[in-house]
Amino acid sequence: MTAEIMWTPSERRVATSEIVRFGSYLGKGAGRPVANGDDLAALALADPEEFWSALWDFYGVLGDKGEAPFMTVDDMIGTRFFPGARLNFAENLMGLGEDRDPGATALVFHCENKVRLRWTWGDLQTHVSRLQQALAHAGVGPGDRVAGLLPNRPEAVAAMLAAVSLGATWCSASPDFGARAVLDRFAQIEPKVLFATDGYWYAGKRFEIGQKLGAIVQQLPSVNRTVVIDYLGTAQETADDLHNGVTFAAFESAVAAGPLEFNRLPFDHPLFVLFSSGTTGAPKCIVHRAGGVLLQHLKEHALHADVQPGNRLFFFTTLGWMMWNWLVSGLARGATLLLFDGSPFHPGPEVLFDYASDERMTHFGTSAKYIDSLRKAEFRPDAQHNLSALRTMLSTGSPLLGDGFDYVYDAIKADLHLASISGGTDIVSCFVTGDPTAPVHRGEIQRPGFGLAIDVWRDDGTPADDGEKGELVCTAPFPSMPLGFWGDDDGSRYCSAYFERFPGVWCQGDFAERRATGGFVIHGRSDATLNPGGVRIGTAEIYAEVEKFAEVREAVVIGQDTGDDVRVVLFVTLILGKELTEALVKEIKTAIRQGSSPRHVPALILAVDDIPRTKSGKISELAVRDVVHGRSVKSTDSLANPEALDCFRDLVELRL
Repeated sequence: MTAEIMWTPSERRVATSEIVRFGSYLGKGAGRPVANGDDLAALALADPEEFWSALWDFYGVLGDKGEAPFMTVDDMIGTRFFPGARLNFAENLMGLGEDRDPGATALVFHCENKVRLRWTWGDLQTHVSRLQQALAHAGVGPGDRVAGLLPNRPEAVAAMLAAVSLGATWCSASPDFGARAVLDRFAQIEPKVLFATDGYWYAGKRFEIGQKLGAIVQQLPSVNRTVVIDYLGTAQETADDLHNGVTFAAFESAVAAGPLEFNRLPFDHPLFVLFSSGTTGAPKCIVHRAGGVLLQHLKEHALHADVQPGNRLFFFTTLGWMMWNWLVSGLARGATLLLFDGSPFHPGPEVLFDYASDERMTHFGTSAKYIDSLRKAEFRPDAQHNLSALRTMLSTGSPLLGDGFDYVYDAIKADLHLASISGGTDIVSCFVTGDPTAPVHRGEIQRPGFGLAIDVWRDDGTPADDGEKGELVCTAPFPSMPLGFWGDDDGSRYCSAYFERFPGVWCQGDFAERRATGGFVIHGRSDATLNPGGVRIGTAEIYAEVEKFAEVREAVVIGQDTGDDVRVVLFVTLILGKELTEALVKEIKTAIRQGSSPRHVPALILAVDDIPRTKSGKISELAVRDVVHGRSVKSTDSLANPEALDCFRDLVELRL
């Protein structure tokens, strides 16, 4: 059955899209016309070397491209793109394609109703120049690591650009992370300089982190300078309490701004270290290459999201989530970045839409959880906000279900490209994503990323049919594959993580389905799929039915081992004043049976006070499953609310 079409692009939107502009350029060389995303996808897969080379040329990547061949083909791990190239990631973000107007706005920052900042391109260049020199004086050079324990403020963007302009590798975390979670990440990579904050605001409350920061720095002997930005007005006191501390203002004011310099390095030079969530052990340190991230993000911003120079790009994220890295790359398109820190529901659900209206936001990026929370609150942004500039809404973090599509088109904006996207920290980008030249089907992600050979495979390694669920795979190499894991010198952990399931083929660990439309549905993580009676089912199918109930605020479903079988157990949190009555349990089970199948129906439905989530807001099914089975959760510091696990322990003892 084909899903309902929710939106169809106008002929003008298709004709003026970056897909058609770039596709026409690529198609001339191949002698094939490009009228839409399907045409471009076919060309990209037919000749990947020419596709990535044309992308470099068309978008004017700054650097030395090197000599052909631009792709040396080996197995997936051994293939190299642009082996002779030299470039600098920061140089391309600061001035890709056209000169920046120094008086135009580059960065806007809002913190709930507390703080407002606005930097022009000239301001950004000044800050980056000073930080670049200050970091060099602190001994930072190619191969060194610079870390940020920062909120999503302009200073974070400037610090990252300054570090990578010198050839250093950047890593970051959110200041609400616990000390243990920060050390589990940063201690592995031994940063030379740490940028931090004196605290942060959330839901109107003030959180100082000076004491925590002191404990972190004390256990990071590699750090020879800690630079503290002033968020709460206590940066000087915080810096004074650190033996190597200095305020951000003092650090950068020690030098005068001058012309920016960029150290051009190989395409595969380490740019970012990103971290896995760490709920099942020490976080993996995933090392990403500069050229691969640049080209992949350029492709996604320009072609999949249709970000144009001067557009105003927003994504609700922290520095602990890969979407921050993705957002900042929007500078390469000449976009203005709209940054936000704090709660998206303080002082009320209107806060982000006030921001969108005031700043004429063109691209609104958020999570499926946020959209569902708005829906359950019955909040209608269209009734009280001017969203005439908004063209695209991006959703990720978890599957966006059909009700979420309904809500966006009914309550936010009918003429909107809603792009549900999915990828991961593993590739700091997307495997399946949006297409502004194609219809949006209810509950579906529109297409694979251009240049990515995405498929769904059965357990035996054969391609699944349309409508059949299986493992999401990528069967050919692509530039944003990570270099590997930090400290994994022989590559064994890297190979085990992605290539062990299907030798020579990237297995992402998503339980997915390809539709006849060419779109995809993600049914959850493969390691969280359920196996009652030996049949694999995705958790998203259960959530799709449960989230229809107004009484249910949030839910988590797991499979509990019972001898030689697995039973489905559903935990729910309820809105204030509601109870999990026998009647409600029966209604939920009936809805799941009718909407999914009898195998999806939980054996038990239990109420809990809270559900554990990672720092990036994802429900941690694996942590709940470990507790239910009496296993310890290896890193509770990676959870935003580890205390939520207590009620599951109690329920296991009493009911399971």
